[in-house]
Amino acid sequence: MTAPFRVTPKVLVLVAEIERRVGRAEGLELQAPQPLLRKRSRVKTVAASTAIEGNTLSEEQVTAVLEGKRVVGDPRELLEVTNANAAYEAAAGWRPERLRDLLAAHRLLMKGLIQPAGRLRARTVGVMQGSKVAHLAPPAHLVKGQVEALLRWVRDAEVPVLIRSCVAHHELLFIHPFMDGNGRLARLWQHVVLLQASPVFRFVPIESVIRDRQQRYYEVLRKSDRRGDCTAFVEYVLEALRDALDETLAALRPARARPDNRLAQAREHFGGRWFRRADYLALHRTISTATASRDLIEAVAAGLLERRGERRFTEYCFARQRHSTQP
Repeated sequence: MTAPFRVTPKVLVLVAEIERRVGRAEGLELQAPQPLLRKRSRVKTVAASTAIEGNTLSEEQVTAVLEGKRVVGDPRELLEVTNANAAYEAAAGWRPERLRDLLAAHRLLMKGLIQPAGRLRARTVGVMQGSKVAHLAPPAHLVKGQVEALLRWVRDAEVPVLIRSCVAHHELLFIHPFMDGNGRLARLWQHVVLLQASPVFRFVPIESVIRDRQQRYYEVLRKSDRRGDCTAFVEYVLEALRDALDETLAALRPARARPDNRLAQAREHFGGRWFRRADYLALHRTISTATASRDLIEAVAAGLLERRGERRFTEYCFARQRHSTQP
């Protein structure tokens, strides 16, 4: 059982817009894999999701933490960042319908922050807004059944995965299955559901857009709670997802055009094999012959490539990966 929601015309339009953007992002990623973009997205995701819960570390500090550098800061905030990164790293291996995976996700997110982590709450709790109770969560004895029913719905519902991910996000906030960490767990679990739709969502930091619109996030949650209908929340999160995809596409387009990005892809593709300009062009079908020649000449000058032969018989090989024996 989930909160009622309606597939409004606005929801349908947003789903179509997101699906078109996902298709474009998948095409760009296939043409030029973006490990640096994925890394930056992870930083934005982790920084934003923890910031929504009050963490004060900047994106620069989060970057340093994830790179294993020493960062001066509140030990709890540093642990929140480390835990969130570990959880998002593990997300692709979880199934959105498995309760044991949901518990494992909470255990990673809240390790060392609450005791016990990864266990459903055993008492009734309320979400406070100032001195008032903004939301009274369902009684503890109902939690396990409600979570299991939600996860079955996520698996079986005949609505697009995009909508299911938003409803899962909302319902985990409503059920409040743990004593703490429910907000970051709900956002993480939406990420897990979205990965069923496309691997592109590995580097779409919707959490960052939600953080920038955080006041609206809480307003829509309160509205949905009062009405017993999460349609407004679904529309809000789909808008955030569309806009996060726009940011991803904007970052993908220029990255594809950079010579260093093309050369990195060529290094991965050719390894230590000798190749010709025609092979390089076949790998990068959208560039001109002149651009390919310039890439290769500059890479030779920089010592990245070795060259042999003349004119149309010229071949290239990445210097550090060249085989010890030559034909």
